[in-house]
Amino acid sequence: MNPIIRLFRLRIYKAVFLLLALLWVGVMGFMFLSDYTWIDALYMTVITITTVGFGEVAPLNQEAKFFTIFLILTSIVIVGYALSIITEYILSKSNVDELKQKKMQKMIENFNNHIIICGYGRNGKQAAIKLKAYNKPFVVIEKNKEIEERLRTDEVAYVIGNANEDDVLVQAGVHRASSFISALPNDADNLFVVLSTRQINKDINIISRASHETSYKKLKFAGANNVILPDKIGGDHMASLVVVPGLMEFIDNLSIVGKSNINIEEIPVEKLFKSKEVKTIKELDLRKKTGCSIIGYKDEKGDYIVNPEVELELEPNSKIIVLGRPEQIETLNKEYNII
Repeated sequence: MNPIIRLFRLRIYKAVFLLLALLWVGVMGFMFLSDYTWIDALYMTVITITTVGFGEVAPLNQEAKFFTIFLILTSIVIVGYALSIITEYILSKSNVDELKQKKMQKMIENFNNHIIICGYGRNGKQAAIKLKAYNKPFVVIEKNKEIEERLRTDEVAYVIGNANEDDVLVQAGVHRASSFISALPNDADNLFVVLSTRQINKDINIISRASHETSYKKLKFAGANNVILPDKIGGDHMASLVVVPGLMEFIDNLSIVGKSNINIEEIPVEKLFKSKEVKTIKELDLRKKTGCSIIGYKDEKGDYIVNPEVELELEPNSKIIVLGRPEQIETLNKEYNII
């Protein structure tokens, strides 16, 4: 529960207790001073506290009159306090969403080089799960207000709004973000969002979802670095399970999610050696030191080499792809202090 709401509820309980105590004192006082029955005493207490101006049940003696004056003055204070607390609670409850959003926005403003996920449907949520497993900071943009509770439950930083509006993208920190994932179900919406994002941030890495193959070239032209067709990938995967079931089963068992059971990892060569001299894979001797095998190489232009030769020189700004058991990957990370 929100601490502000909890505080107000405690104060409301206090106000209700004071009102009940005042009611009890009034009933006991009238019964003792004027010999009223409990129902007459309750009636007199209620009309006195509420100051409605009805007549007395029976004439009051001097002591009862002094008690009535005391009851009226005390009720003004207690009833006024209770009304102010209840009113403040109602107003604060209506504004609690705004207070939560301000707190969320303050946290987002501290993000830098983070990832933005546009859309929290099936694809967007899967992307969020994977990024969370890698402890990568990310922000979700979602226009459906009804999903807000799910975002809070999943402990995800979010912005409620339409990503087609530049103000919403800026609110999510698109100027400072390193990557943008557009996972909207509609290709036209993805196209517009990709175009807007590329105009705001020229250097951001954009990955977009597409439902139709005809949208692929359009999204690339709009500025997407990569375009993913989930239906095509799913169909290819199912067909591969028929054609090469053993190979696909092996690939499916390779874990690339999380830091504790990962089998494959991409590592910049700068993490492996700080010398300005160019080293070869053989000189690196990664297999002997960690047990991991280098299965791929990505040069500074982004071109890949599968199963590179041991004499391949590791150029600056390039990356290697290593394969190993989880404990070997962990040894690699500790050996080279890779975070």
